[in-house]
Amino acid sequence: MDFQLSLAPLVSLIAGILILVIPRLLNYIVALYLIIIGILGLTGTNAL
Repeated sequence: MDFQLSLAPLVSLIAGILILVIPRLLNYIVALYLIIIGILGLTGTNAL
């Protein structure tokens, strides 16, 4: 049995839990996510 963990659902789950616990983190989590996606898009990396 081959188990492959994708990074995007894991990041989404952690971000969702953090937003529920500390709602003021929403701006920072969204900003970091967009920055990371932008950098990965510009470098051509398809990690997420």
